[in-house]
Amino acid sequence: MKKNETGSEPAGLPKLLTSTTVAKALGVTPSTLSRWRAEGKGPRVYWLGEASPRYREDDVIEWLERMAA
Repeated sequence: MKKNETGSEPAGLPKLLTSTTVAKALGVTPSTLSRWRAEGKGPRVYWLGEASPRYREDDVIEWLERMAA
């Protein structure tokens, strides 16, 4: 698989974050993030499987910027 310039992730694919990582970055608990998902709030979520929610780093940043406006 082709790597990007830094070699840290495949070229062309977004960095996907776990719920735990996003919750920690936002200063909330994973259960709060789960509740936001159920209520249609919070950053856009992608499901890799039935129990595997993931977040694009760019989507989390965009959501934070909208919340600050």
